Amino acid sequence: MDLGQLQRTIAATYGEQDRARGVEGTFAWFVEEVGELSRAIRREGPERRLEEFSDVLAWLVTLADMTGVDLAEAARRYADGCPKCGASPCRCAETDPTRP
Repeated sequence: MDLGQLQRTIAATYGEQDRARGVEGTFAWFVEEVGELSRAIRREGPERRLEEFSDVLAWLVTLADMTGVDLAEAARRYADGCPKCGASPCRCAETDPTRP
């Protein structure tokens, strides 16, 4: 499934309840899921991590849809490597010592 297809599927599945919750409420759920992902990365096994990554992805897709962002278009920023320096691997740290 590509990002555009995922965005359409999530909107068809959850769009009505997401719109009723609003962007702020949906963002709060997203943040909660990121916290659960953090715990899964630190303390859980691969199955739990997969579940939490998919939950975070679904909430991110929902937020993108609610705010008019096409995630496939957003992903294209990275099609040729780093969107800032244009290199792959990124060479930003070579020109900006504050970047990791």
